[in-house]
Amino acid sequence: MTFIGLSDGETDIDSDAIDGELPFEIFTLRNLINFLLGFSWTGISFYNSIQNKTILIIISVLVGLFFVAIFFFVIKQILKLSENNSFKIEYALHKTAQVYLTIPESKSGKGKILISINGTFHELDAMTFSPEKIPSNTSVKVVAIENNLLIVEKY
Repeated sequence: MTFIGLSDGETDIDSDAIDGELPFEIFTLRNLINFLLGFSWTGISFYNSIQNKTILIIISVLVGLFFVAIFFFVIKQILKLSENNSFKIEYALHKTAQVYLTIPESKSGKGKILISINGTFHELDAMTFSPEKIPSNTSVKVVAIENNLLIVEKY
């Protein structure tokens, strides 16, 4: 289970050593287990086939490192599939939306719009600078954001 990235508990050891571009630590219990898995399988499998034990140890170490590299590669590919769906109001800027509740004219009150951001609909408060109110079911475009309030105009 550890080899494919599944484990029941947190087994990683925190370290402040090299903090590079890697999304995970190099020296962890999981990586040690993966290394020992490849090292031991290779050593046991070729113990009778390879007479020179120095060469056997070198090959076993290389296979152990290869197992750790495979684990890094698999985890990196899995992390590419992750998606950040956190909502930020800035994502609404310059998008089109539908008026849900009428927006009063000249910033005299708030209305509501339905806007799709990252494939999810959000109901957000909106105002307009326009001298006329914007009725429901009208398409609008978000032109500015002021104090977490969307400023829209007819589209």
